[in-house]
Amino acid sequence: MSYDDVEIEDMEWNEELQAYTYPCPCGDLFQITKEELRLGEEIARCPSCSLFITVVYNLEDFADGSDRNRRLQPSKQQTVAVA
Repeated sequence: MSYDDVEIEDMEWNEELQAYTYPCPCGDLFQITKEELRLGEEIARCPSCSLFITVVYNLEDFADGSDRNRRLQPSKQQTVAVA
């Protein structure tokens, strides 16, 4: 049984680990990668103890290689002068 259900929005992206993380009661971090999310995985595990959480997210947000961080970044638009 999962320790908790956590929304992906409540997790933090960790550049060093290249994974979404969430604090574990043991003091370490639950971790799940973008690739795992793309594959439909919903379990984030703690590397230091036996606990795991269920990550609640929309698979469509990760299926095509996009993620919520990319979607939240403003698009880069170029100005085109019209004569």
